[in-house]
Amino acid sequence: MFDLDLNDTQQALVDSVKKVCSKFDDQYWTKHEQSGEFPFAFFDAMAELGILGMATPEAYGGSACSIEDTALVLEAVAASGAGINGCSTIHLSMFGFHPVICHGSEALKQKYLPRIASGDLHVSFSVTEPDAGSDTSKITTKAVKTDGGWLLSGRKVWLTKAHISKSALVLARTSAVGETKRPIDGLSLFVVDFDDKTTDISLIPKMGRRCVGSCEVVFDNTFIPEENLVGEIGKGFYNLLDGLNPERVFVAAEGVGVGRVALERGVRYANERSVFGRLIGQNQGVQHPLADAHMQLNAAHTMYRVAARLYDQGKPCGEEANTAKFLAGRAANYAVDRAFQTHGGMGMAVEYQIERWYREIRLIRIAPVSEEQIMNYIGEKVLGLPRSY
Repeated sequence: MFDLDLNDTQQALVDSVKKVCSKFDDQYWTKHEQSGEFPFAFFDAMAELGILGMATPEAYGGSACSIEDTALVLEAVAASGAGINGCSTIHLSMFGFHPVICHGSEALKQKYLPRIASGDLHVSFSVTEPDAGSDTSKITTKAVKTDGGWLLSGRKVWLTKAHISKSALVLARTSAVGETKRPIDGLSLFVVDFDDKTTDISLIPKMGRRCVGSCEVVFDNTFIPEENLVGEIGKGFYNLLDGLNPERVFVAAEGVGVGRVALERGVRYANERSVFGRLIGQNQGVQHPLADAHMQLNAAHTMYRVAARLYDQGKPCGEEANTAKFLAGRAANYAVDRAFQTHGGMGMAVEYQIERWYREIRLIRIAPVSEEQIMNYIGEKVLGLPRSY
């Protein structure tokens, strides 16, 4: 890993994560990827190490680590070979309930955060709907006031590991479109406890990251207690904004980690494989793309470290966080693709793992924010160009 002045604490943290990850080899991840079984043993090992609560305040069972430290851990997990599967196993427990930390009541924090930090409670996160992707204002899932709370009805998609979770953060409409100045002013954020009688959860078949399921969830008058409102009514969208920049940093770190391990395998293969009486790594057609990938990954790594440090210092970092996510997505996809090409036909073989990373890395050019939306942001907010959407 290309390290930008890691301090002693960060180095020890990364080393401890690498040591635990080394116990979960290629065969472990291949088995779980092919079976679709959630990697509980890996999750439990990360919980025991204290990784799940590292970004949670100490008062709620965490260790209050910085965003930079948290990102370094996610890169190390991905670079171990666990890839996006490994990161997605723990990502939501590490940071998914950040809006509760920032805006939840003391009772709500005490109710959920310690259990999440210890690994006792699996959680999910829900914004996206079939007809409301990047356009959050189009959300139709609604929470209707009732005695003691709300009744939630609607359909959500792409909830990570909802099938094994007990609770989720859910953004829902509490005011109809037209009743507020802006459509997003009618959205509120809740912690919802899944109820088998009023909640239907189904897995979405997908291309990659198969051992960490993505789900469609249909709510049919699911009850939400009054105290499970996060922040104020109608402020749900704004309560999510606090976590957007760290989320971009984390995804960038995960992408860099996958790029690193794929590049490492590509270089190893290029140093071992001989064709026409010479190592393929001697050929510039093989060597130059790998060198290019290395430099791109270093740039993305440095950018996410810069964004993380700005955030940890309480400084604006929208440009830097979005740039890091953008660069990491492209660098990681390029690195995995070039590693695949270096392996030739063997890149298709499960044995070499490249095909697994190749399938899962494409996601980070789309989620949690697409490249196009990042360029919209940079064009408008940084360059001062007129709004394009």
